[in-house]
Amino acid sequence: MARIAVNTRLLQEGKLEGIGWFTYETLRRIVKSHPEHEFLFIFDRPFSNKFIFANNVKAIYAGPPTRHVLLFIPWFDFVVPRLLRKHKIDLFLSPDGHIPLRGTTPSLAVIHDINFHHHPEQVPFLVRKYYNFFFPRFARKAKKIVTVSEFTRSDLVDSYKIERTKIDVAYNGCNEIFKPIPEEDKSAIKAKYSGGSEYFLFVGLIIPRKNLPRLIEAYLSFREKSKNPIKLLVVGEKKWWDSKNEELISNSPFKNDIVFLGRLSAENLHEVVASAYALTFVPLFEGFGIPVLEAFACGTPVITSNTTSLPEVAGGAALLCNPYEIDSISEAMHKLSSNEELRNSLISKGLERKKAFSWDKTASILWTSIENSLG
Repeated sequence: MARIAVNTRLLQEGKLEGIGWFTYETLRRIVKSHPEHEFLFIFDRPFSNKFIFANNVKAIYAGPPTRHVLLFIPWFDFVVPRLLRKHKIDLFLSPDGHIPLRGTTPSLAVIHDINFHHHPEQVPFLVRKYYNFFFPRFARKAKKIVTVSEFTRSDLVDSYKIERTKIDVAYNGCNEIFKPIPEEDKSAIKAKYSGGSEYFLFVGLIIPRKNLPRLIEAYLSFREKSKNPIKLLVVGEKKWWDSKNEELISNSPFKNDIVFLGRLSAENLHEVVASAYALTFVPLFEGFGIPVLEAFACGTPVITSNTTSLPEVAGGAALLCNPYEIDSISEAMHKLSSNEELRNSLISKGLERKKAFSWDKTASILWTSIENSLG
């Protein structure tokens, strides 16, 4: 029997993003599959009992909440090591990559991407200073690293000079709720969200690397050149947005066709993804890109970037474009909207490509990495 502590600070009810979903989906499978081991979930704020997945899980609330980057250091280097010693922990698993640099407990770090290393200008000053100082050290100190794409594994090898054999790849999955829906249901959903119109769809936290301003410019260019009245729906929390982007929309004759829906529940997100004409997901940098899988699973065609991990995840089942070039994104929209044969082909390829990914596979690979880290 081993005692495994887990950094579960991103398991926050109603606020799960990419890394939070990875944490949720893998841990709930692992703890149930391995009742012979004990798991200590360490939360940095009051937690929901829905995240205590089995009887072999003990949860601890240990503040202060890491709401600011300056609180990461005391939490990970003082609070967490004290708990690891107190509970005689054999391995510390961190699904968001942060590990204690103090103490002797072995750690397994899941590092999803190192966007901040390549695009520091897109990250707030203190955050980029912290990440670029600490993450190379986390990567070196960790006994084992798991990441979510071959792209990120190679990036860690090249950027941080980590041995490739130290890094395992566990692709993400997507929620089983994502599946195709009947045409009559799509009509009702379009009536609810887009006034009955077809729509392109963006899904993601609205931050610079998600590239939403260029997507909007590309959409406006597409509408100016096309008579197609298709709308653009945006799903995601506005973590970053400025007056320049507001003016881009407000000065356009198509401003009423760009609809911000904010954050949606998993059930509502499934409806919106499955009813979309296409997912238009063109980030500048991505460690994986779960929205691509969600669209594939729903039978929704995908336009995505030809950079970083996205061609690897798409596997030939999406229409690729250059995310830095507005004309390239706009041309992909035009190509897809004017070629029904291409659209149907992408739907079929996407449904087939989705079969290569599942959270069961992710959890199994992560568990193997845990076992190897315990050995």
